[in-house]
Amino acid sequence: MTNDSPLRASPLHNVTFRKMFAAQIASLTGTGLTTIALALLAYDFAGGDAGRVLGTVLAIKMIAYVSIAPIAGGFANRLSRKHLLVSLDLVRAGVICCMPFITDVWQIYLLIFFLNICSAAFTPVYQAMIPEILPDDASYTRALSYSRLAYDLENLISPTLAALALLVFSYNVLFVVNAATFVLSALLLIGCRFPVCIVSTDAGSVWKRSSSGISAYLRTPRLKGLLALSVSIAAAGAMVIVNTVVYVREALGGDENDVALVLVFYGFGSMIVALTLPRLLDRFGDSDRSFMLTGGLLSVLALFTAMLSPGFYGLFAIWLVLGVGSSLMQTPAARLLKRSTNEHNRTQIYAAQFALSHLCWLVAYPLLGWASSRLGLEITFLIAALLTLAGLIVASGYWRGTDTVCLLHTHDEGEHEHFHVHDAHHQHEHEGSEGPEPHRHTHRHVALSHSHDYVIDSHHEQWPV
Repeated sequence: MTNDSPLRASPLHNVTFRKMFAAQIASLTGTGLTTIALALLAYDFAGGDAGRVLGTVLAIKMIAYVSIAPIAGGFANRLSRKHLLVSLDLVRAGVICCMPFITDVWQIYLLIFFLNICSAAFTPVYQAMIPEILPDDASYTRALSYSRLAYDLENLISPTLAALALLVFSYNVLFVVNAATFVLSALLLIGCRFPVCIVSTDAGSVWKRSSSGISAYLRTPRLKGLLALSVSIAAAGAMVIVNTVVYVREALGGDENDVALVLVFYGFGSMIVALTLPRLLDRFGDSDRSFMLTGGLLSVLALFTAMLSPGFYGLFAIWLVLGVGSSLMQTPAARLLKRSTNEHNRTQIYAAQFALSHLCWLVAYPLLGWASSRLGLEITFLIAALLTLAGLIVASGYWRGTDTVCLLHTHDEGEHEHFHVHDAHHQHEHEGSEGPEPHRHTHRHVALSHSHDYVIDSHHEQWPV
């Protein structure tokens, strides 16, 4: 590898990705401002019971993600992806503009549900297009790291921007700014030139199209391992998100600034990985599994150490390690999705990961929140550590170190009908009336054994033993 290879692999050299990344940064910044404004709005309506309101909002968000993402993934390939993403951004801007006019708590719940329905449709489609725009593994890995870095920086920058804005304006201005960022995101996406979409022509019910991604996901061993690691990610991450404030304020007697400082260490740990992991993956090759399992192990050790009731300095170190572990598990995850999909089912599989991973968070948030209030922080750290460890063990069992992309497999002789072009799986005689490719007619597959990059699809319905 030459010294300039990382430069050539930079995804920012790609104009389309550059615009998409700018759109992501804009919408993330706006969403961070809305998170702060929403907390202030909830306090206006519920006072000391604002935590309950925000907890309900978080649950509504996860329910929308889990229920809508697979449906969106099943239909995305039937629509213009540019039109879909731009429309969803504009709808989100409209929903956010309604926030300053809320007069009751139930209206918050309703608008949050609609907002996150749009996000559940937007995010998997957006994520699934990036490997098509950046087919090179090195560029794609750096794009994933940039995305991780954008999330981490948003956690640091948005509170700062909100604090400055609130010195001059009321918190309703933050909603207006968020609406403007969604509009800016839509304008940037309009200027993108997306790859031609492989339009899905598979027939089937709404349920079949919506569940196809989850079905293929759960038949792919490395993705079952990723789902188990999603349990680890959610258990460790929910402990940080839900209980940092409880530990700092109740156990250590700190204030709001101390809470923010502890979270900075968590974000800093994640940023370290986002900045260094692409070069490590370049150097060590196909080592996603090793890095992701190492991240899980670090998280387990950090959570067990937290049971020793550390003071501030100890908590800084533990949260730093948790940030490193979380980013090690999350950053390479999309590389597994890319490796396990093709252009026909990529959006469905990304949507399945989006839904299933957020299902893990939907369980982890209330579980660890309830445990800290009823059982105490020491037992809650134990529960989080055991969940993280269980996910790590299951992941290492499903996703073996011998995992390879190119697999030798056998096709039995069979006959079926679907839209197709003539490729390695379709070499048959025609009668002359089938029309241009892709076309649909009953055709027979001869029995054969061959090897290629293996993914679950209509010709490969089970993972080869």
